[in-house]
Amino acid sequence: MYKSFVLCIASVLLISCQNKSETDSKEVKKDSHSFSDPLRAVVKHLELDITVDFEQQLIYGKAEWTIENKSKTDVIVFDTRQLNIEKVTLGDDSTEAKFTLGQDVKYLGRSLTVSIEHSTTKVSIWYSTSKDAAALQWLNPQQTAGKVHPFLFTQSQAILARTWIPCQDSPGIRFTYNSKVTVPKQLLALMSAENPQKKSADGSYQFRQPQAIPSYLMALTVGDIVFKKVDRRTGVYAEPSMVNKAVWEFTDMGKMVDAAERIYGPYQWGRYDVMVLPPSFPFGGMENPMLTFATPTIIAGDRSLVSLIAHELAHSWSGNLVTNATWNDFWLNEGFTTYFERRIVEAVYGKDEANMQDVLGRRDLNTTIEDLGSLNPDTRLKTDFTNRDPDEGVSDIAYEKGYAFLRTIEEAVGRAKFDLFLRGYFDNHKFQSTTTEEFLAYLDENLLKADTQLKNKIQIDNWVYQPGVPSNIPNTIAEKFDLIDSLIKNWNTTKNPIGLNRKIVSTNQKLYFISNLSKSTTANDMALLDKEFGFTKSGNAEIQCAWYTQAVTCQYEAAFAATEKFLMTVGRRKFLTPLYGEMAKTQDGKKWAKEIYLKARPNYHSVSYNTIDGILK
Repeated sequence: MYKSFVLCIASVLLISCQNKSETDSKEVKKDSHSFSDPLRAVVKHLELDITVDFEQQLIYGKAEWTIENKSKTDVIVFDTRQLNIEKVTLGDDSTEAKFTLGQDVKYLGRSLTVSIEHSTTKVSIWYSTSKDAAALQWLNPQQTAGKVHPFLFTQSQAILARTWIPCQDSPGIRFTYNSKVTVPKQLLALMSAENPQKKSADGSYQFRQPQAIPSYLMALTVGDIVFKKVDRRTGVYAEPSMVNKAVWEFTDMGKMVDAAERIYGPYQWGRYDVMVLPPSFPFGGMENPMLTFATPTIIAGDRSLVSLIAHELAHSWSGNLVTNATWNDFWLNEGFTTYFERRIVEAVYGKDEANMQDVLGRRDLNTTIEDLGSLNPDTRLKTDFTNRDPDEGVSDIAYEKGYAFLRTIEEAVGRAKFDLFLRGYFDNHKFQSTTTEEFLAYLDENLLKADTQLKNKIQIDNWVYQPGVPSNIPNTIAEKFDLIDSLIKNWNTTKNPIGLNRKIVSTNQKLYFISNLSKSTTANDMALLDKEFGFTKSGNAEIQCAWYTQAVTCQYEAAFAATEKFLMTVGRRKFLTPLYGEMAKTQDGKKWAKEIYLKARPNYHSVSYNTIDGILK
């Protein structure tokens, strides 16, 4: 029995070593959005020791990198942007190293080239951020819910980690990290790592991330933050006045984690917690490992917008566990995650809810294709953002076209078979970064198996490498929307809204109704609908955005004050872009938009204001 036990342990260790060796030896691809050359020398672990200075609005300290000098080269290259590099040393004895900073390149910043020895395993960089560091959002007390303490959060995706940490800023390069962060003692610091649940006495915090992650998942937030648990492994961080609302809103988080595990295997990150940030956060959510950042705009008071949590949770598999190797492969993160999100929603809330989200997503995809043009190369899944900011890739193409491609495969082979395939894909590629071509090769070998008829049915090349949407896109029917179609038809004929609010109830139903209003809708029509539904006074940000955009189109002036207030208080780019875009279509509207933007811009993160700058230029 003892002998059998020993043999069993030996086998497990052998398999473990083989898996580790396969992961470590996987060749990292050169990334056009990074100055680094991981084939020559690559980072493996980070020891970060930083201080957060709210008075100067700076972060300063030391990034100590453990490196692997694969080719015995005499240099290692890091990415920096808007950083002040003070000195660089090598090894434990801190021998001062020669370094040079390259010319500033738009979007990419400046290369930091450090001279090293063939035997060098440690490079330490002393640095500070600049006040305009693009990843950092410094909020004064008035911009927070509590109005007493300042607040800081980071947004590293896509290539903004280099604006607060000197790093090899590519999604194909993964590393573990430990961190010491010093902040004002009345504030709590959190990172994309194992986190404290209470404030320290002296403002000093230690963090550990034992799993290898790419730089875009580095995250830090500091503020007057408290924690409350949801269940044994999920919880919510937020400002004190927000935390109870958030816990109530996210009460199903534990159920979502359980549902996700039943579909695609164990959750690999320990805890799953959500940090509810102030309104200036530019995205709905950011999937930082162990600590999703979320916008307060999903707290609607009726749990109607929590599918966003399902989306960010799904990233714990597709994105964080298996990552796009370059930003040209972005759909591997977002298409898979959108597919997995709807599977979680279906498991927790039912197929009707998932189908409604599918139909709304298809509408968004069609709008994006129409706006970009069906022949635009940016409507391909495999994109090319060389010499461009990869943040331009954040569109419904990666999300919804990627989702539709995976649905196409599911329908071709059957859900049970596709689930088994995806479970194997996640298991075999965990804690690795991969390319589109590597995924397609794995798909061919492990699912399609040279079945020419099946390949022709799926039309892989059309989905991945061609613009537009292939003709074999799956069709989803949402029966509850069929009813609304008949109600809209009746409304267009009678202009009588009485009773509609009893038949059009859920958030998705209301969004579908608003989005399908006739182009001939007048301001008077809007007033009648507003009296029936109270859309202008809605507390649901999704409905507000849809309604206010329609109000701008129809010149429904009764909603203009609420529209301005919305733009002044919400920083989520998803909401800002359609509103400012619609306003900019007329001369008077653009003038009004610029007046609001002049006041609102200081409340927006750089991710948002860079987009709006382009709309209103």
